[in-house]
Amino acid sequence: MANHKSAEKRNRQATVQRMRNRAIKSRMKNTIRQVDEAIAAGSVEKAMEALKLAIPVIAKTGAKGTIHKKNASRKVSRLTKRVNSMQTAA
Repeated sequence: MANHKSAEKRNRQATVQRMRNRAIKSRMKNTIRQVDEAIAAGSVEKAMEALKLAIPVIAKTGAKGTIHKKNASRKVSRLTKRVNSMQTAA
């Protein structure tokens, strides 16, 4: 447990930031899951729509520093590649 006033404040700030990061990361994972479910269902239209919603959420997660920017870019690239390959197959 923290013994100094500044350490107590740092503990409070860390708790708030951790909860914020968890919420942001959870939202990102849910949007990615929606894209995955649309791909698994074989619906090109739903996959494209879910991807359009997922890209800004992933980009914001990277911009806020919750995940690394390159990690966010990689996730977007891989999802886009999967949706595009599904589109060409159809």
